Amino acid sequence: MFVYPSSRFKKSYKKLPKYIKEKAKEKDKIFQSNPFSSALDTHKLKGKFKNYWAYSVDDKFRVLFRFEGKNTVLYFDIDDHDIYR
Repeated sequence: MFVYPSSRFKKSYKKLPKYIKEKAKEKDKIFQSNPFSSALDTHKLKGKFKNYWAYSVDDKFRVLFRFEGKNTVLYFDIDDHDIYR
């Protein structure tokens, strides 16, 4: 699977605490081998984000993403639950 980050994702990622960055890297490895692993709690979003999915980095932080093709994913953003606003 090819995963590429948006400029928004890159900007948000830089602002994260170091321990969240480390967890995000671990979760990304899991995501790339199985996007629907139970360790990620991957879920489809609704409303204005109906074309997006999210997975959990921890209890607070989420990665917002979109499937661009069969083997391509765009990481749109990463943040706490404010990501949905």
